[in-house]
Amino acid sequence: MRDTIFALSSGLPPAGLAVIRISGIGARIAIVGMAGQLPKARVATLARLSAPNGETLDHSLILWFPGPGSVTGEDVAELHLHGGRAVVAAILSQLSTIEGFRGAERGEFTRRAFENGRIDLGEAEGLSDLLVAETEAQRRSAMLLAEGALGTLAAHWNRQLLSVSAQVEAILDFSDEDDVSDQSTDLIAAQIAELSDEIAHHLSRPTAEKIKDGVSIVLAGPPNSGKSTLFNALIGRDAAIVSDIAGTTRDRIEAPMSLAGNPVVFIDTAGLRDDSEDVIEQIGIERTASSIASSDILLWLGPPSQCPAHQRALIVAAKSDIMQANRREGFHVSAVTGAGVDALSHALEGLVVETLPREGELALNARHREILSDLRARLIGVCQQSDPLLIAEDLRTARMKLDLLTGRAGVEDMLDALFENFCIGK
Repeated sequence: MRDTIFALSSGLPPAGLAVIRISGIGARIAIVGMAGQLPKARVATLARLSAPNGETLDHSLILWFPGPGSVTGEDVAELHLHGGRAVVAAILSQLSTIEGFRGAERGEFTRRAFENGRIDLGEAEGLSDLLVAETEAQRRSAMLLAEGALGTLAAHWNRQLLSVSAQVEAILDFSDEDDVSDQSTDLIAAQIAELSDEIAHHLSRPTAEKIKDGVSIVLAGPPNSGKSTLFNALIGRDAAIVSDIAGTTRDRIEAPMSLAGNPVVFIDTAGLRDDSEDVIEQIGIERTASSIASSDILLWLGPPSQCPAHQRALIVAAKSDIMQANRREGFHVSAVTGAGVDALSHALEGLVVETLPREGELALNARHREILSDLRARLIGVCQQSDPLLIAEDLRTARMKLDLLTGRAGVEDMLDALFENFCIGK
């Protein structure tokens, strides 16, 4: 018989309120034993909780959710207690004395929900992301995944695959019948190609990692072009050393932050020049080139003609408070006086929005993209087949790939790592 698990699901006491969650076949026994009766399902009920000797432990609100219609698919109870340390400790201690009860492991409530079919793997990933979300963009993306957007998309694609598979089976089994005689592998290939293109469209969208890790904004240019001063102004603190000495910044300095509710990482870099004889500075210059190549947005503080090729580059004429601007291109900024900084920040906000998934658009993580890339390759292979028997087998394998996406098969090796990221009471 499976253990009944329990844990404090709210923050550590002391607090105004503490929530203890119980899940498993013994939840009913625990509630009746402490409260004297089982409350009505899904109705908050005030009850006196007592120890076996009759001592009052607390006056609590109890919520009772009989399985399978609960968050974990098992019998679940929640005790809403006064949030003092002694109260919480007393209830947890009482639960630990019941036979078959044990404290929950990290993420075990959510894992049971997954194993009992209450959520799919995508929803579990969304809950994991939601627990660590720090920006509004991260919250929106996590909520979309947690509410089943990936499972809905996978179900849509699975219906298309099943439809095509049925056509192939008709060719195999009833090719001599009039109602299927016009079916052809060319028509099937066209339908599969359409599905492949749809998957490719989703693979081409901005990734979930951009939302989690932040859009990288690199400040680059020659030495003494004002990169570090502007860097400090944009992040709102003195993170980079500012000096008139060329080569002061020798390595990249990163500053994660939120820009208009979106995650970004500002990166200050070593000044680019060809005449440095300092070995350490040369290493920094090499890293600058690498940072530019991998950046999502480039702020170029050098001559426009020398700006590296980049999809999203903004030309910035810094030090406008002490230098006469000799060009009209780009943004004229003074990090010292603040002139032009707001306009530059506003332009950055627009580019960041272009780099991230649009609101309401599902962002795929690395696991999703790997599976869908394999699935698309499989579909492309199907389009090149002419033997209906081989097509049928390839389509069956393609449907198995979708099962990997939602966790219906073949994901045991990554479940422990996923649920380890959850807190004890989740």
